[in-house]
Formats: sequence, structure tokens, C-alpha cells
Amino acid sequence: MVSLRISVWILVLFLCPCAEASSAAEIARAVQQLIEQGDLKGARNQLARALKQYPAEPGLHNLLGVAEAQLGNYQLAESSFLRAIQLAPGASGTYLNLGRLYQENSTRDAQALRKAVETYRGLLKYHPTDVEGNYQCALLLQQQGDFRASLDHLARLPAADQQRPQALAVRCADHAALGDFSQATEAASRLLASPELSEPDVLAILPTIEARQSKESADLQLRLVEGLVDRRLASAPALHKLAFLYENRERLDQARQTLERVAALSGPTPDLLLQLARLAHKQGDYQGALGYLAHARDLKPDEAGIHFFFGMVCVQLNLGAEAYESLSRAVSLEPKNAYYNYAMGAVSLQRRGASEAIPYFRKYCDLNPEDPRGGLMLGIAFLESADLESARKKLEEAARHHETVVGAHFYLARLARQEGKLPEALQAVEKALAAHPDHADAYAELGLIRFRLREYGPAEKALLRALEVDPDNYSGNFNLLMLYRRIGDRRAEAQARRFEEVKNKRMQKAQDFLR
Repeated sequence: MVSLRISVWILVLFLCPCAEASSAAEIARAVQQLIEQGDLKGARNQLARALKQYPAEPGLHNLLGVAEAQLGNYQLAESSFLRAIQLAPGASGTYLNLGRLYQENSTRDAQALRKAVETYRGLLKYHPTDVEGNYQCALLLQQQGDFRASLDHLARLPAADQQRPQALAVRCADHAALGDFSQATEAASRLLASPELSEPDVLAILPTIEARQSKESADLQLRLVEGLVDRRLASAPALHKLAFLYENRERLDQARQTLERVAALSGPTPDLLLQLARLAHKQGDYQGALGYLAHARDLKPDEAGIHFFFGMVCVQLNLGAEAYESLSRAVSLEPKNAYYNYAMGAVSLQRRGASEAIPYFRKYCDLNPEDPRGGLMLGIAFLESADLESARKKLEEAARHHETVVGAHFYLARLARQEGKLPEALQAVEKALAAHPDHADAYAELGLIRFRLREYGPAEKALLRALEVDPDNYSGNFNLLMLYRRIGDRRAEAQARRFEEVKNKRMQKAQDFLR
């Protein structure tokens, strides 16, 4: 909102045709000069003395409102302007000052925008064609969602003023909000072609257009912001918006390039680097994401979210040491973050061992007891650490939830097999496969159980199915090798070579993760 306008001296002279008019006018001019010089307190003190002598002088009340407004005294300024309007209801300058006061203080007064509309409508009763009054009414009514009334006030502007970028912007947003995108697009074209176009004209209307939530509104937003770029009027906020619009259209390369321009213009902030990392991650450029995150971590080393994101990308790149270190840092910074504990438990389970993972999964269960995944992972950690009774309890609880039923029955099958309870193991793994028919590990487990039961034909069938789903499945290949050797199948030699390939691949991956 522009600064408050001082429009008093004509009003003072007009209202005071008496002999004292010159004195009031001289005071007004002196006060105006003080305000322009920044001596607001001096101006206020002089006005207080003058109003004792001229209490019914509207121009002095108007000036006092200006001084109080610039001193940040909202309610005192409001009272002064209202008094000036009461004394001179046809004076346009005071209405404009009061309207602007309300607009500039909308965050302090929940009723300010409503009162601003009423103020401008009060002005228009006396001056129906007032350009500023009609424009501000159009703008405010748009903000309040009365788009047709807003267009009505725009129509009252002189033809030349209707072509100004501020009016074209409001018109564009009004038509878009009403779903009339042909008119909105036509107004946008004129707006972007205006020699007086400025970035705020466009940025101010984007929320109204976005609220329509349609393909047409997204297209219009993109056209407007790209128009700013074409006119070389786009600063960092506009480019940021453009990147958001590109991302929503899955134009990730352009979104990332645009955010790089923002970084070049305004400097690489941690938040901006996180956004770039997120885009790089969506593109599958995990190394690029790590680069952005490393920079963000340097700028904000105590931000847990950056360490967490870095750690999760490291997991995807099979960088176990880096993942462990980053997730440890995230948990140390925010020990009560459930998801940080879950991730740390999962990495510990793979890297350091089950005993280290157990406290993290316990913490996750405490922090997020409604999520059965925590109980499942805690059960797995207990199983891997040979605490079979604790594992059974957690896995049986997980088996009662749809989200974890497959994993729970799979690990219950492994648990029962370890205890030598093969019929119970068989029943559990079949439940896992009933819920997830393409579970390669479950078929490998089923093959092993059938093998232990000396049911070699069904065992081979299950193991071949495991390898059909996942040719590099370690357990499936190993168990098939053991089966062929047991039954003296001539395919054992070829399977041994195949298992060696799978084993070497797995060892390399494990070494990379553990290094």
C-alpha cells in the first residue's frame, strides 16, 4: 500500500473563509513541512495546540491523522480522520487517507478491510467518479471475494485508467476467479504489454487466480510470471513462484534451473538449497541432491531436517557410513522425532546389528504408537538379536494390522523355522503369500521349509518362483543350490556358479554400505 497522502491545504482554505482562515492555513502549511521533514512529534505537538484554537477545523484533524498514522498510532489516526470526515463529509482527501490507513493496518484490525470498503464507498457517495476510490473499492472487493462488484467499480474508471496495469491486473484476477478465462487471458495480454507493468502488479493477483484451482488458472499464472521474466521484471520472489509452477507441471529441469537463478540473485539460503535438493531427488539425481544438502548443512549445521534428508539420500546411494553419521546427528538434534528414530533404527539394523537398532524402534513405538510398522521393525530387531519371545510378541501384534500383515507373517515363519516348528512356519509363510503373491523372500522361505520337510518337488517349485520374481534373490539362489546338491541334480554345478555371482554382488553392496 502506498504512503498516506497529505491533502489538506485546499480543504482548509475552502472551509475557513473567515479572517482566521489565514492563520489555520499557515499552521497547516507549517505542520505539513514538519511532517515532510520527518519531525512527526513536533507536528503533532503543534497540531494539539492549534486544535485548541480551531477545534472544528477539519484540515487540522486530517493532518493530525497523518502524523499519528506515520507514528504508528493506528487508533488515534483513525479517530482523527473520522473527526475530519464528520466536520467535512465531502472532502475526498480525508477518505483516501482513512482508507489507506485501514489497508495498511489490516493485520492489526480484523475489521480493517471491511471498514476500508465502507470508507471508499462513503467517498463515492460524494464523488462517484473518483478514480482512486473506485480502484481501491475494486481491489478490496476482489480480496473479499465479491468479484462482480469489483468489476463494476473498474467499469466506472475513465477509459485511460482502465488500461493502467493496476486496473488490468485486478480485472484479470476477477475474471479468472469467476471462471471467465477468455476475458482473463485478454486482460493478461494487455497487462503484460503495458509499458508501466511492474512485478507487484502480477504477484498481487496470483493468490486470487490460484484459488480457482483449475488447469486454466495454472496456465494463466504461468503465462503471467513467464511474462515478467520475458520483460526482465522478475526478481527472486517471482522466479520462486515460477519454479513452483514448473514443478507442478513436472517440468523439473526448468524448475531446478529457475531456482538456481534465484540462488544466483539472492544467495543460496538453507531453505532454497533444500528445495533444490528435493527437485534433484525427484529427478533421480541423488549425487546432485547431496551436493545441495552438504551446502545447506554447512550454512545451518544444527538443522536436524537437513541431516535427515542427507542420510536418507545416502541410503539410496548405498552409502552406509554417511547415512549412519547423518541420521545419528539428526536424532541427537531432535531425539523426539519419531521418523528420525525409525530411520536410524533401520540403518543400524543393516549396518551395526540388531541390538543397536532396538532402542530406536522402541522410541519410535513410544512416539508413534498408532503406527504398526514400529512394532514390526522392533519384532524384526528382536528376532535378529535372538530374543525370540520378544520377537514373537511384537510380530503377532503386527500380524493383526493390514499394513504389516505380510512382513509379520514372513518373519513369524522364520521364527518358527528357527525353533524347528516347521508346520507352524509353513502356515505363517502361506499367510504371507496369500496377502502378497509376488513376495520373492517369502517363496524362498517356503522353499526352505519344504526342503526341511523333505518335500523336494514343492520346494523346487517355490524356489523357482522366488527366482522368477527376483532373479538375484540371495536366499532363493542359495536354497536352490542346497536342494540340487541334496537330490543330486545335475543342475547343481550351474546353480553354484549362479549363486557365486549373486553372493559377490551382495558382498560388494554390503561392503559399500559398511565402509
